[in-house]
Amino acid sequence: MARDSQAALVALNRFGLGARGGASGDLVNAASDPRGFVKAELGRPNGVLLEAPGLQSTPQLGRAVFAYQDQVKQARDAAAKAAAPIEAQPTGEQKPVLRRNLSLNGAATEIAGQMAEAKPADNAAKPETMQPNAAAPPAAKPAPQPLNVIQKTFRTEALARLQRATLVECGFTERLVVFWSNHFCISATKGELARIWAGAFEREAIRPHVLGRFADMLKAVEQHPAMLFFLDNQQSLGPDSRAGQNRKRGLNENLAREIMELHTLGVGGGYSQEDVTALARIITGWTFAGRQGQLGTPGSFVFNTNAHQPGAQMLLGKSYEATGLAQGETALADIARHPSTAIFIATKFVRHFVADEPPPALVARLSDIFVKTDGDLKALATALVDSDEAWKAPLTKMRSPYDFLVASGRLLARVPEDPGRYLNGLNLLGQPLWSPSGPNGFADTNAAWAAPEGMKLRLDIAAQIGARLGTNIDPLDLLEFAAADAASIETRRAVERAESRQQALALLLMSPEMQRR
Repeated sequence: MARDSQAALVALNRFGLGARGGASGDLVNAASDPRGFVKAELGRPNGVLLEAPGLQSTPQLGRAVFAYQDQVKQARDAAAKAAAPIEAQPTGEQKPVLRRNLSLNGAATEIAGQMAEAKPADNAAKPETMQPNAAAPPAAKPAPQPLNVIQKTFRTEALARLQRATLVECGFTERLVVFWSNHFCISATKGELARIWAGAFEREAIRPHVLGRFADMLKAVEQHPAMLFFLDNQQSLGPDSRAGQNRKRGLNENLAREIMELHTLGVGGGYSQEDVTALARIITGWTFAGRQGQLGTPGSFVFNTNAHQPGAQMLLGKSYEATGLAQGETALADIARHPSTAIFIATKFVRHFVADEPPPALVARLSDIFVKTDGDLKALATALVDSDEAWKAPLTKMRSPYDFLVASGRLLARVPEDPGRYLNGLNLLGQPLWSPSGPNGFADTNAAWAAPEGMKLRLDIAAQIGARLGTNIDPLDLLEFAAADAASIETRRAVERAESRQQALALLLMSPEMQRR
């Protein structure tokens, strides 16, 4: 049974999101057929899709944010108009306007009860979300602010994702969603549109294609308004297009460069600066309809012929005729099938799931499968699970902050009812949800997450969870759920010899069985 338990631990930690506590029986089920347990989710493609009350489409959210911005502007204009006569008075003493502290002091304490029922603080308080202070004098008091639909939407999307991750049996397909969402990342910090669209982008452009074809995902991603906004393609005008000549503006190469460097071919993938410029010309006109809806439904993808660079373009040694939108779609389909794309994707895939230094033979096999199946991502995932290397490699990769917090919630059998404490915890640990610092996404190596400061913060969180929840939980029972006889002697002794249940729970959460995958 020890060998099967070890394989079950690999199944749940390397490929999934950890065993669930309670009566789930995840470890026992995985031990009976580890590879079949992981691959079972690949046979349920509809299970990758995410639908929940309150989740809206990108165009719906686009209209909502434009309406919200209009309401905020009207409220500010009204406040300025109401304050003007007061400011003109030459005499009279006014009370100072008190301002609320917008900092998130004590984030470590707040995350302590992340799996508890108490209502948390918000993820990232913004000035526009704060209500005017009641102590301000009536004349200087701003008009009531509209409900911040942007932050409300972000939290709704986050909660749906967290609940799905907590409840799924193995979590392999959710891990695939996280991998591809980070590969094709945007950042919610870009602006209000990026923040309100972050969850919809993942639901619409990533999830439907996680078990489909890479070329289809690539097209969905690059045409999604969130990606176009994040990498400024709505600002890119063909120099010889009607709009380019009228506005005296030209190309923005951000999206074209990241498509080639980060999304497909990779650095050293055989492209040049001339190719980047050519692709930028090819995808001019790829934009989204604005608040006026002149090109289409506000917040929807549109092809603006007036902004598109006319003429044929030479890209990676191939000429693409002037076919408008089809010119760019054909170019993307060819890039998706390029041999360098296969190598780049296979390498990242193996690095994420197996080891920081990907086994070359496994990378070569997955690259070959990628080519032979025309980028079939289900075939790629299946081949990974079927590989011996993925099961024999030691569990040395550090769980990301997201994986760690979700795995803790699963083990504690706590389905989140509010996303705030998770969001605060992710902020504290350096992996804010849907908000990497750059278009290359969050790092996927031990060096990024195993640094001393990061481990200290994890320990603080584990200790706070233990202090809050440990009284009514037997950590030894949780250890059986998490690893059973695959747990190391050191971990078992540490939990058994702890001075209290609270300390034992903290030690369990910081054990290799919970931190490594």
